[in-house]
Amino acid sequence: MRTLLLTILIFFFTVNPISAKFYSNVSSIPPLQFLNATQNAWETFSKLAGCHIGENINGLSKLKQYFRRFGYITTTGNCTDDFDDVLQSAINTYQKNFNLKVTGKLDSSTLRQIVKPRCGNPDLIDGVSEMNGGKKLRTTAKYSFFPGNPRWPKRKRDLTYAFAPQNNLTDEVKRVFSRAFTRWAEVTPLNFTRSESILRADIVIGFFSGEHGDGEPFDGAMGTLAHASSPPTGMLHLDGDEDWLISNGEISRRILPVTTVVDLESVAVHEIGHLLGLGHSSVEDAIMFPAISGGDRKVELAKDDIEGIQHLYGGNPNGDGGGSKPSRESQSTGGDSVRRWRGWMISLSSIATCIFLISV
Repeated sequence: MRTLLLTILIFFFTVNPISAKFYSNVSSIPPLQFLNATQNAWETFSKLAGCHIGENINGLSKLKQYFRRFGYITTTGNCTDDFDDVLQSAINTYQKNFNLKVTGKLDSSTLRQIVKPRCGNPDLIDGVSEMNGGKKLRTTAKYSFFPGNPRWPKRKRDLTYAFAPQNNLTDEVKRVFSRAFTRWAEVTPLNFTRSESILRADIVIGFFSGEHGDGEPFDGAMGTLAHASSPPTGMLHLDGDEDWLISNGEISRRILPVTTVVDLESVAVHEIGHLLGLGHSSVEDAIMFPAISGGDRKVELAKDDIEGIQHLYGGNPNGDGGGSKPSRESQSTGGDSVRRWRGWMISLSSIATCIFLISV
């Protein structure tokens, strides 16, 4: 119990400061963000083009670490610069999952996909992938689930979410997440309401930099963008070193010239899919596809996303969508101001209790 309480305190109140910038529209993005658009956390992998089995090339060890991080390599121990059978097998599976020609080689199309910014959740868990071809009974659906198909229990159809207070997010940023939750609410029986208390919310959202307490450190701009837990843990972490575009929600799909600014709602909708129990999909137009290029905007659920989430929860009893169940937010009214004050008082009281229990 004391360990759990200590973890809560450390996680939320002793984290690295974030450097994220939020741009309210495309025109506000500085030109420099377009000029440096080819720079990302994995750009050095591009130098490995043409490598094949049997070679020993400087940098292959880091590529193996990349594949290990996303579940394609399960062996332990130090990674070497040898292009061995383990690496070739990882490349084969990766190419299959991302609808690439399966060659087992580091060809240009494979490397272009590898260096794209992406979700930090693995594509394979315990060496098993259901992204592409992992379902014997379904040949067209490419959605996947976490092992054991975890989901929020039937008694829990009204979920609450809160933001880590140290981020001091603006209402404009918070509305992005409200829209993202609404997209899933429209096709399921689930409802989402914003809470002012991180200790009482089902889902907690925060921006963090580098190592932030969960063993999955972020790696700087344009690498892993975010990661989220499976139900019912309810943790959504976004990289605090990214620069984010917070569009007004009127545009459902957009492809800009390549930029180092990432569309926040696109990432939020994807990570909420994980929070609800979905894994990654090999359908490139699906929200649950693992990667997205800087400047792209993709927020509309695809058929594959809807089929996957309704396999877990069923459909919206009020219809098949159409915005009938918007995510509920706290409003700046007098009554809600009192509720926010009470929520913070409850949070502070709970934190004080945690400190007391740890000290005894």
